[in-house]
Amino acid sequence: MAVLVLAEHDHKAIRPVTLHTASAAIQIDGEVTVLIAGEHCGAAADAAAKIAGVVKVLCADDAAYGHHLAENVAWLVKTLAGDYSHILAPATTFGKNILPRTAALLDVAQISDIISVEGPDTFRRPIYAGNAIATVRSSDPIKVITVRGTAFEAVAAEGGGAAVEVIEGTGDAGYSSFVGWELSRSDRPELASARVVISGGRGLQNSESFKLIEAVADKLGAAVGASRAAVDSGFVSNDFQVGQTGRIVAPDLYIAVGISGAIQHLAGIKDSKVIVAINKDEEAPIFQVADYGLVADLFEVLPEMMKKL
Repeated sequence: MAVLVLAEHDHKAIRPVTLHTASAAIQIDGEVTVLIAGEHCGAAADAAAKIAGVVKVLCADDAAYGHHLAENVAWLVKTLAGDYSHILAPATTFGKNILPRTAALLDVAQISDIISVEGPDTFRRPIYAGNAIATVRSSDPIKVITVRGTAFEAVAAEGGGAAVEVIEGTGDAGYSSFVGWELSRSDRPELASARVVISGGRGLQNSESFKLIEAVADKLGAAVGASRAAVDSGFVSNDFQVGQTGRIVAPDLYIAVGISGAIQHLAGIKDSKVIVAINKDEEAPIFQVADYGLVADLFEVLPEMMKKL
């Protein structure tokens, strides 16, 4: 058996979630290959070669992969799939966009969001918004899997010495084209990998009040998140959404402000080491999972926090 890991990267460096995905791959089989698909991505390939436990890096440097269009990357992975028993990618927007297409091209069932490896063909994954854990056994010749990064310890980013092999890309599949993007830049940590996360909910009432969350986050050096209710209300963009249908986080400290604690949200934060909840409703479900809870008006608590920090 051999395992192919589709790396998430920015053409220059590897995203931390790839290290967690590599950890899952190593548990399946010791022969792990990392695929770097991008444009002018030599630096990312060199970084992947240093990952502990990786034996080979494939580098497909082609303009068709410059914006990671799923149709183009999925076709590349499909052409490589015959040499591997497993194909893994992070369960992020990146992986969730590409691997379902790859699975369809290979005519196999994808296994999504695994949290443990029980054997080469058996895996555990959450279902029903994390309220139950399913053990899944696949009989497909090639297992296509997305990995919940927070469930696996990251492998070391340094210490490996894999060979880098430059391969030919499959070019533009012709199904999609890149039009443009809108980037929001922030000096705050990335939400999915931050050690401290503070999230706001519908209790903040409007987008202007959400600036209170951002101010505290800047003091703490924390990432900013939001509940689905806050996103649906237009307080912040869906890039901030934490939960089953947003980002899954596992920080050392998670602070939930004005969040009631819907099942979908709790599923995205349950791996946090310490959860602190601030809500004026003492019956809010968030208090059932919180390590520390404060029943108080957030509009009084947050300014006080700012004074103390």
